Order: sequence, then structure tokens, then C-alpha cells
Amino acid sequence: MSDDDAMRGRGTGPGEAPGADVRPGAGEIRSADAVRGAASGTAPVPLSVLDLVTVGSGRTATQALGTSVALARLAERRGYHRHWVAEHHSMPGVASSSPAVILAHLAAHTSRIRLGSGGVMLPNHAPLVIAEQFGTLEAMAPGRIDLGLGRAPGTDGATAAALRRTDRLSEGADEFPEQLAELVRFLDDDFPDGHPYARIHAVPGPVQGPKGRPPVWLLGSSGFSARLAGMLGLPFAFAHHFSARNTVPALELYRDSFRPSAVLDAPYTLIGVSALAADDEREARRQVLTGALSMVRLRTGRPGLIPTPEEAEAYEFSAVERDFVDGWLANVVHGTPDAVRDGLDGLQKRTGADELMITANAHGAEARLRSYELIADVYDLPAVAPGV
Repeated sequence: MSDDDAMRGRGTGPGEAPGADVRPGAGEIRSADAVRGAASGTAPVPLSVLDLVTVGSGRTATQALGTSVALARLAERRGYHRHWVAEHHSMPGVASSSPAVILAHLAAHTSRIRLGSGGVMLPNHAPLVIAEQFGTLEAMAPGRIDLGLGRAPGTDGATAAALRRTDRLSEGADEFPEQLAELVRFLDDDFPDGHPYARIHAVPGPVQGPKGRPPVWLLGSSGFSARLAGMLGLPFAFAHHFSARNTVPALELYRDSFRPSAVLDAPYTLIGVSALAADDEREARRQVLTGALSMVRLRTGRPGLIPTPEEAEAYEFSAVERDFVDGWLANVVHGTPDAVRDGLDGLQKRTGADELMITANAHGAEARLRSYELIADVYDLPAVAPGV
């Protein structure tokens, strides 16, 4: 398969003719409303939530998942557009190894907010399994599910090998587009006649009733997924919260590569942003330092639970670690609500992002929930009664 065919998502899988158009949404027009959000209050763009289901020192995964329910309810009540969870493995400080399971739980405790994966790491799974899982979620919460896909393993190489039952962890340009094409065929139930999978149906799915499935997003922290999303006419989410220097180049590449599709007639970009608001600047600094120390430990092969603010303040950073922390915190929008609003507004202007997805890395539930409440307040997001 040529590089050009790969980037177009044209599969040459078992029994499929080279050049077959398997772009997501091919042959079927879907409402862009399933992708685009609407800004609320005084926010320049829709605001959403990225939930890493963090587990703090002295806390349990059960408590972390309970906080995710509380956060989803808060986000729904305060006018955030969507709530995504990410796939991570073998990381003590997070409890989000199974996005589909968590999303089912969140769907049972909410009624309006969009829920999705930010994202499912496609190479870790068989495409049919993902189609079945997200078809089930769509049946549980019709019209509220997003399927965000990444091509990284979401973990270290050894864990990825255990997940995939292979030590061949190539993530070359040819593999991800083929996996994506197969997944979309299962979601749409439209393998061509003669394909070995033509008689296989992902259920729940279109074979059981009216067509309808979650919109597919591509996620990335570099240029590969940006270009692929553009060429397929898909919405693109960029991980600004851990790859800030690549944000503008990746978004520009996406927009330059964009081709209108049945999914979108114009580019749509979302960026993940690490942001935390507190009642005063010092408290905000105390809280974000816990996430910075957690990243130091992760990057130096010592992953663990998210430390407490007291533990982070008492930790003696080496000169190298201090440089890392300073660089890391430079990309975390934090401070008073007004300062966070100014930081988010400035970031949106610099990047032209169509949506901001906020992740609040802190030790405890109270600080995280308070941050989202304060950000909603400073942007005058509407408070909506539950179930309305």
C-alpha cells in the first residue's frame, strides 16, 4: 500500500480491493452537530472536561471513580460540552485502563452531556471489539457518545507487549490507517461484497436498526494523526497538555491537510489543556505542584499515586528536576479564576482551537471539582437543573 493510500485510509485488507473508499462516513451524511459544540456564557469556545481518573496518595481507585461520577454530574450541570476519559495502563496514579467500562458507568449517572474516549488506543485492541463496545455505549446513551482514537500504546513498551501479546510494537504509518478503516467498516456495517468480513456484524450496530454510531475523532501529540485526520475530514484533538510545543504546527498541518467529508465540511479542532483554578494563587500553585511531581516520578521510572500537596511542597527537587517542573508548569494554566480565564482565552487565540478540553491534575477530589466550578463561574456558564 502506498503512503498516499495509507493517509487516505484506503485499505488493502483481506479481500478488499486497493483504493476502496473507507473514509469514515463514506456514503452517508451525518450531522456536524454531533461534533461541533456551542460556546456557553462568555467562553470563546465550548469548554469540555478531560478526566484522567487520578488516584491520589491515601485514596483508592473506588474513590477516584466516584470522583469521576461527581465530575461528570458537575460538568453536565454547569454547561460543559463533553466529558472524555483516557486509556492508560500500568500507571498507579490513574484508574482509566478501561474507558468503555467507565463511560458506561458515567452514562448511567448523566442524561445530557456528551461522553467519550480521549482516547482508546486503537493498536491495543481488535477493531471489532472497539466497534462492539462503542456500539453498546451508543445504544445505552444514544447521540451522546464520542469515539476518540489514538495510535500510541498509552503505556510503556513492556506493558504494550503484554496487551498486544506481541513484542512487535511497530506503529508505522501503514498500520494505523488500516486499523482505522477496518473499525469504521464495522461501525458502519458496510464491508463490500466479497470481503471476508462482509457477513460479520458489530452488535449493537446498524444491522439491528436505524443507522447511527459515535463520531470518530483522531487524537495526537505530533503531526501524523493531524495529517491523517485532515485528509479523512475528521475532527482532531491535540494533546497540548503534554506536547505544548507541537500544538500550533500540528493544528496548522491538520487545517492545511483538511478535505471536506461527509463528517465535516470544515476543520474542527479540540485541544487538551491542563488548567486549575483556586480561590487564591498560592493554593493553585500547591495543587498543580502535585501533578508536576507525579510527572517527574513517571519520567524517571518511578510512577506512583498522585502525591499530596504537603508531600510535593516538602520534596527536594534536584536541579534537573526543577528545570523539568518549571517547564511543565509553564504550560499549566493555573491561579485565580480570572487568571485562568485570561490564560485560556490567550491560548485559544494563539491556537485558534475550536474547543478547549480542560484537565485538572491535582491530588484530591475537592480541589479538582472546585476548579471546574470556579472556571464555570468565571465564564458565566449556565447552571442547569439535573434532568432538564
